[in-house]
Amino acid sequence: MDETDVILSQLLLMNSRISYRELADKLGLSVNAVHKRIQALVESGVIRAFTAKVSLSALNGIHVVVFGRTEAKSPDEAREKLEKNDSIYWIAVAGGSYLYIGGFLRDISQLETFVSTVKKEAQIPNLTVGIQQGMDVLQRAQPISDTTLYPLDYKIIYALHKNSRRLTSEVAEELGVSAKTVRRRLSRMILEGLIELCIEWYPDVSNDIMTIFHLSLRASADKSKVSSLLVRKYSPNVLFFWSFSNLPNYFICLVWTQSMKQLRDIRESLQRENFIESIDPNILYTGYIYDTWRDKIVQEKGMPRPRKTG
Repeated sequence: MDETDVILSQLLLMNSRISYRELADKLGLSVNAVHKRIQALVESGVIRAFTAKVSLSALNGIHVVVFGRTEAKSPDEAREKLEKNDSIYWIAVAGGSYLYIGGFLRDISQLETFVSTVKKEAQIPNLTVGIQQGMDVLQRAQPISDTTLYPLDYKIIYALHKNSRRLTSEVAEELGVSAKTVRRRLSRMILEGLIELCIEWYPDVSNDIMTIFHLSLRASADKSKVSSLLVRKYSPNVLFFWSFSNLPNYFICLVWTQSMKQLRDIRESLQRENFIESIDPNILYTGYIYDTWRDKIVQEKGMPRPRKTG
């Protein structure tokens, strides 16, 4: 991938229904060039699906990231034991037999059981737990008013669940409503942060280098200013980052680079920032994305019911 592919992917991660015209304007490309780039990303397996889900914040859920060194015979053995857990949406295998595991919990009462299960199944005795309550992975807007989702809303989300770029007219015909109704419902869900329009993104299939940076901040660091600087100065190399309510002086960043030299330069630049106490980079080998209980909710509430006969 080049820098344009990465920025394009970030825009689709934020809103997988963004139009080709808007993407073209943001990237300074023609609509045809954007279309070709997206097709290339799909054909290479970097983008596996364009997805729609009920937002985590609309469900009052909790996002957690846990990580540590597995004592299993291999990281893949540990990963395979976790795959059936319907709270896990992401697992990444990194250097030093490290596993990074992203989870969506229905509420805080599930945290202890979730952590215990991961420790046991993945054989990670020293597990670090980071909690982000009421936020999604990309820190998108939270619901701003009424969080009610109606039966038709769930049907629309289900219709877009694994292909969020479907035409409004196609969804409307499938659901037996007007295209105007679908557009109005979608606009409301997007505005109020009730729907997550994203992509299943696998940058590890490219020849680029994906690295997790563990950033320990100085006690005097202002986390909001750190977040702003990471976006302003280190984008698009810093793809996204997590800060945690229970780890006040700690950040995790996912960093994209095209060479080891570029990776080294970013590390050295970050180390010179006055808010950094220490940096511990860990190169990712591969990642996996899974459906969770959030997807089951969409299926249960949005899937058309078979018509009764006789």
